[in-house]
Amino acid sequence: MRVLGIETSCDETGVALYDSAAGIVAEALYSQVKMHAEYGGVVPELASRDHVRKTVPLLTDMLSRAGVALKDLDGIAYTAGPGLIGALMVGASIGRSLAWALDVPAIGVHHMEAHLLAPLLRQPQPELPFVALLVSGGHTQLIRADALGSYRIIGESIDDAAGEAFDKTAKMLGLGYPGGPAVARLATLGDSARFKFPRPMTDRPGLDFSFSGLKTFTLNTIERLRPGTDQDKADVARAFEDAVVDTLVIKCGRALEQTGFRQLVMAGGVAANLRLRAALDAALPGRVFYAPAELCTDNGAMVAFAGYLRLAAGESAPLAIDTRARWPLDELTLKQDG
Repeated sequence: MRVLGIETSCDETGVALYDSAAGIVAEALYSQVKMHAEYGGVVPELASRDHVRKTVPLLTDMLSRAGVALKDLDGIAYTAGPGLIGALMVGASIGRSLAWALDVPAIGVHHMEAHLLAPLLRQPQPELPFVALLVSGGHTQLIRADALGSYRIIGESIDDAAGEAFDKTAKMLGLGYPGGPAVARLATLGDSARFKFPRPMTDRPGLDFSFSGLKTFTLNTIERLRPGTDQDKADVARAFEDAVVDTLVIKCGRALEQTGFRQLVMAGGVAANLRLRAALDAALPGRVFYAPAELCTDNGAMVAFAGYLRLAAGESAPLAIDTRARWPLDELTLKQDG
């Protein structure tokens, strides 16, 4: 089965082709980061317009390079939510229209389920059930994943997501957008022994997260150091990153203890953070699974793969287009035909 995946939930236009016999055979990604950097964050209307301009040419070029014609497709998957509603409508409209014209099934994919399943694209694969840490600019959640379509949120951020806290810290330090990679790069130059930032909500039971207090602590530290040197900024970045990493590692360990599961899957943009990966590997050796680094951020490959799994299970979407800006992961089910 060959499934085309289309991702347009935010500021990346991603397309990919998944073949059940060969895996990901082709993919392409266009990032809008430079366009939005001028504004310090994503401008929804600009994102939607850029998806309109880029999706079809990107798709056409990707299929041409793969030597695959539209008539060779067996199904089409597109991100249906959560995300920016205008951006979602672009990919959904293109995907659903293609499916109708080709008379093949289409499926609307949950963006976070696609992230959660992306680690299955590499070897060795995790096996369900497992605990998933979804950590990105918009989400920090611990998920109990019992089976495809059967998920329960067992912990989440009650305020800022970890990725959002990285972005705001980058802004405080005068770094560029996107903030996560910028803070991580600067942190490599920092002295880990200079500052000790709090590890929020780790001194009490439970699996929820809170990063707003850490963000405030970081801001207060920066204010005390003003005007501050380059080394001051690097030391703050390192202390902030260490605090986030330690908090996530502690909560992941607790989640595995509470569920009794042995495997942890980490996905989402922040999953590319090398310090976080190293800390989890050290704390849970042989038990942590990641998507390939290039598939941690938004991409079409994860959408194509998640769509394939659902189409192969007998699910397909109706002709009407249904996109959702907000869509809790634990509302998902697996709807099989017949």
